[in-house]
Amino acid sequence: MLIKKDKSIRKFGDHPLLSALVIQLLGTLAAGSLLMILFRTPPSDPLSIAALQGACTLLVAWLLKSPGWWLPIHLTFLPLMVLATRLALPPWVWLAGFTLLLLVFWRTNSSRVPLYLTNPSSSNAILHLLPTTPCRIIDLGCGDGALLRHLARARPDCFFVGIEHAPLTWFWAWFFSRRLDNVSIRRGDFWTHSLTNYTLVYAFLSPAPMSRLWAKAQAEMSPGACLISNSFAIPETAPHFSTDVPDRRHTRLHVYLPAG
Repeated sequence: MLIKKDKSIRKFGDHPLLSALVIQLLGTLAAGSLLMILFRTPPSDPLSIAALQGACTLLVAWLLKSPGWWLPIHLTFLPLMVLATRLALPPWVWLAGFTLLLLVFWRTNSSRVPLYLTNPSSSNAILHLLPTTPCRIIDLGCGDGALLRHLARARPDCFFVGIEHAPLTWFWAWFFSRRLDNVSIRRGDFWTHSLTNYTLVYAFLSPAPMSRLWAKAQAEMSPGACLISNSFAIPETAPHFSTDVPDRRHTRLHVYLPAG
């Protein structure tokens, strides 16, 4: 029974938007029940009701072990919607905002990887982890490409490849990297890209795809090549070593040797 329950929870968690919708509905039901118990006449202020719904939804999300980055979304979703209706903005503003979010967070629902950008402190730490000899490096989900540009300028003897699937961030990375001869920014799905010819693979993803990434790295990377994961460790796998970055978020880089 426990195994079947665990599998059903994981299957449910594989659909983030469906999970979020169910959690929002459960939070709404909980808030409605509280209002009926505590008040004969519900509060007339929609923002107060939305705040209660946000608090109940946050509790439901926490009890169901929703990923940490979803918690503030669940808390503020309905209150922000109520506040947004009071702005009386023209329809094109909402369309433009939706389009912008779509172009930046393209396929986040299926990839379960939000946009994480590597900060300058982490970029410097990664620079010191590069081999001293010329090599090929790939950034899986390179975002705006800032990390690759920093490394490429510091190490002109190396060649850097970035793969990004979101249209807007890909264009940003490509446009500002186009004059660097040792940088190639490609749009696509890094799962279909072979890791065979790279000395170093860098990933700043999320906990969700780390086991799959480890299997891919073990199958494709060459002996001596290393995988660096920013913040997210591979489950049940000890890194070759980890290094702490002196930044405000206490970043930790995990270094693995998938092929030994």
